[in-house]
Amino acid sequence: MFEIEIDGKTLSVPPGSTVMEAANRLGIYVPHFCYHRKLSIAANCRMCLVEVEKAPKPLPACATPVANGMKVKTHSDAAASAQKAVMEFLLINHPLDCPICDQGGECQLQDLSVGYGGVESRYGEDKRVVPNKNLGSLISTDMTRCIHCTRCVRFGQEIAGVMELGMAGRGEHSEIMPFVSKTVDSELSGNVIDLCPVGALTSKPFRYSARGWELSNRRSVSPHCSLGSNLTVQVKNGKVMRVLPLDNEEINECWLSDKDRFSYEGLNSSDRLEKPMIKQGGEWREVEWTVALDYVARGLKDIARSHGAQGIGALASPHSTLEELHLLQKLARGLGSENIDFRLRRSDFRAFPKAPWLGMKIADLSILDRVLVIGSMLNQDQPLIANRMRQSAKKGVEVNVVNPTSDNFRIKLANQAVVPVAEMAAALEAILAGLSGKGKGEAKAIAQSLKSGKNVGIFLGNIAEQHQDASRLHRLASQIAEKCEGKLGFLGEAANSVGGHLVKAVPASNGLNAREMIEDPRKGYLLWNCEPELDMMNPAAALAAMDKAEMVVAFSPFRHRAHEYADVLLPISPFTETSGTFVNTEGRVQSFKGAVAPRGESRPGWKVLRVLGNLLELEGFDYEDTESVMQEIGIAGYAQCDNSIDAEPDALPAAGGLQRIGHAPIYFADGLARRSESLQATRLSAAPAAFMNAKLLKKLGIEEGNPVLVKQGEGEARLNAALDDRLADDCVFVASGHPQTSALGALFGAISVERL
Repeated sequence: MFEIEIDGKTLSVPPGSTVMEAANRLGIYVPHFCYHRKLSIAANCRMCLVEVEKAPKPLPACATPVANGMKVKTHSDAAASAQKAVMEFLLINHPLDCPICDQGGECQLQDLSVGYGGVESRYGEDKRVVPNKNLGSLISTDMTRCIHCTRCVRFGQEIAGVMELGMAGRGEHSEIMPFVSKTVDSELSGNVIDLCPVGALTSKPFRYSARGWELSNRRSVSPHCSLGSNLTVQVKNGKVMRVLPLDNEEINECWLSDKDRFSYEGLNSSDRLEKPMIKQGGEWREVEWTVALDYVARGLKDIARSHGAQGIGALASPHSTLEELHLLQKLARGLGSENIDFRLRRSDFRAFPKAPWLGMKIADLSILDRVLVIGSMLNQDQPLIANRMRQSAKKGVEVNVVNPTSDNFRIKLANQAVVPVAEMAAALEAILAGLSGKGKGEAKAIAQSLKSGKNVGIFLGNIAEQHQDASRLHRLASQIAEKCEGKLGFLGEAANSVGGHLVKAVPASNGLNAREMIEDPRKGYLLWNCEPELDMMNPAAALAAMDKAEMVVAFSPFRHRAHEYADVLLPISPFTETSGTFVNTEGRVQSFKGAVAPRGESRPGWKVLRVLGNLLELEGFDYEDTESVMQEIGIAGYAQCDNSIDAEPDALPAAGGLQRIGHAPIYFADGLARRSESLQATRLSAAPAAFMNAKLLKKLGIEEGNPVLVKQGEGEARLNAALDDRLADDCVFVASGHPQTSALGALFGAISVERL
């Protein structure tokens, strides 16, 4: 350890530390712009110049390594003079438009200019003007304000994994710009808004809507992916105006995915359902809550009387709160039905874990030295876990992948087996053989990589979990983990993919799972926060089942296609308007409070279920708040999770012909993101197409851009053919979660493509 003295305070720091890091540990603030603890050192703003004893001139604190016995002064006359000189240069070309700048009140340059800026400028010439750039629907630019700190450039290269921005020109002619006039499209792009120390890059959806000092901050948790990112929800006049990351090094660090950041627009969507509605005589009419709930209670009793309680099925979204899932399963079972499930996109229920989780803490991903990811579009499903793996790969961790597409997650991969969907189990069998000294090709290389590791992680993604042979993939992955003495984990689809299992929102042995409930239609359905035509593993079958039902009750924050088949629409509050709990992929229990009051006459879901339980005369529905529900659930801190399965599922018959990959793209995956106008305007929300590799296009006699008829089961969709050479042979990627593909069948399975 080196001894260093800063402003008269002494500290021991490890060799290789910088003066900036040492000062931060002492709580001494050194002014800076380009430095960021998560990015590489650029030392190009020079604002952090400090006086170092025996050095001939001030040195940048961010780039100066400590030396034993070093003495540093951060606020001496020499340091202050250097910092003020730098500030003068930064302000020479900076526009004096603070009153109209969206960064006003939250601007580092504005704050530091108070302490280090002059009273007036000595620069009398014209200031430079830089044209703005089109970075897409999420980021607004005012590039004349840019001070060339290059944080945004380094973020793209080092964190997002793709260099979408760069700096061209020299001196005052330097400009930050996208390459070849492209937009910024990574799943983490919004973080450059937080990183920008001035008003050059700001939030386009938030632009000109509020000032920082007008906003109230509320802590919350993301309702989207299973990471459970911590959020700061900012509110003005009872309306959510902006969402920012809340630092938590063990979960989302200081980052946020664009889905978490911008999906709040959906909260204020014109689709919001604000009053209970009942369909009578084919017409919808608004009613009071007492009327609507009484109607539902009588309807459920009638179905139970006429067809038995098993004639009722409850389907819930895994994005629902723990309290809602618990009360929904309690209500269904109170009626006598075991038909309750939240695993809407799963198709294989032959064997499944009791509570699938990551198998370790999120922060422990960094201590792995070998990784195998099976069946995942990692950048879209888990953008921030992808970042953790990206940083690990830079340090020498070997990341291996088995996938039906060669989407490399923008990570330097050690090995990658790109195999057709139907051959994924065979690929894992080959890796198992390779671990025993057999095998060949990529499978053998992956096996050798895993075998050479001391800390091995095997992870199953959304494609693997929703695969038609998911149970076998799970069993084979478990065997690989055992052979490598590694850990098996599930990356998880949604905010409560773990929590739904913990509160038993799944059927018992005599109940029907989500797939069975639509293949063997029920007489009545309770749809909790889900849109079957977009959220289920077989949307065509789900719609057919809804049409056959005598009664469908849709509990939802939004109007959706349920108005065609439902009998009752009940407005429940989204996550910002209710209190609740999510259990993330590492089993961490995170509770949150509502940030704003419920919109219109919508009500928190747990309250709706409590009242409905009372109307149905069920016991144990006398809750005062969500805390009392959580006391009944009895989960706190870290939940006890279990990835093991006891069964040995048989291999499915070999599938021939074309196979569909029906993965739900990042902004189609849930109702809130689907209603964010800004997210839907991004490249990642482009209209679905039938993606195939060049070999398959040639085989079918189809050219890129040709209109094609895609058939699956009894459903069909008219799409355009598109080229994607990352796909495995005989695989067609047709996105799910979108109205244009909702008439198709299962997410994975046989599909046909014909040229129109």
